[in-house]
Amino acid sequence: MAAKAAPFSIERDRGTEQRILDAANTVFLRRGTAGARMEEIAREAGVNQALLHYYFRTKDRLAEAVFRHAAQQLLPSVIEILGSALDLDVKVERVVQLELEHLSRTPHLPGYILSELHQRPERARQLISAITGITPEEAGPRVLTALRRQIDERVKAGTMAAITPEQFVVNLISLCIFPFAARPMIMGVLGLDQVEFARFIEQRRRLLAPFFLRALRP
Repeated sequence: MAAKAAPFSIERDRGTEQRILDAANTVFLRRGTAGARMEEIAREAGVNQALLHYYFRTKDRLAEAVFRHAAQQLLPSVIEILGSALDLDVKVERVVQLELEHLSRTPHLPGYILSELHQRPERARQLISAITGITPEEAGPRVLTALRRQIDERVKAGTMAAITPEQFVVNLISLCIFPFAARPMIMGVLGLDQVEFARFIEQRRRLLAPFFLRALRP
C-alpha cells in the first residue's frame, strides 16, 4: 500500500500567509496605512497580488491584522507588569527596560500605532479587547487599582508625592515612547545619526527609571 502523501500544501499555505503578514508589517510600519500599497506588500513577500488578495481579500483586512500584531508587541507585557503585585520601583524599572529594548528593535512602531489610533480611534477599544481578552472598562481598573494602592501607601509613609495612578502611567509610558515617536525630530535637533541615537537610547535605559522615581519624591 502506498504511503500517504505528507500535507505539504497546508504547511506551504501557512508559510505563505506568515510571509505576507511579515511583509505587510514591514510596509505598513514604514509607510503607514494610507501610504502602503498592496503591490509593494506583494513584492516584499515575493508573491503575486492575486495570492495576496486570496489570503486577505482587502487592504483593510490586512491593515487590521498588522495593527493587531503591532499592538500586541507594545502593550500586553506592560499591562501585566503594572497590574501585578511587584514592588513599585521594580515595576518602573521593568517597564523602562522592556519598552526601550523592544522599541529599539522596532523604532517605527510607536509612530505607526499613534497614527492609526488618530485616524481610527475606534481601534483603541478593539485593540485592548483583542490583546487582553477583556474590555477597556475592565483593563483600566485592573491596572489602576494595584497602582493606586501602592502609591497611597508611599504617600502615607511620606516617601512619595501625591500623584494619581492615571498620571503615573501616562508619564511613565510617555517617557519611554516619545523618543521613538519623535525620532526624526530628536535626531535632527540633537544632530544624531543612527548609531548615536542607539547610544542615546542605551544611556536612557540606565537613567530613566531612577530619574522617574526621583521626580516622585516629596
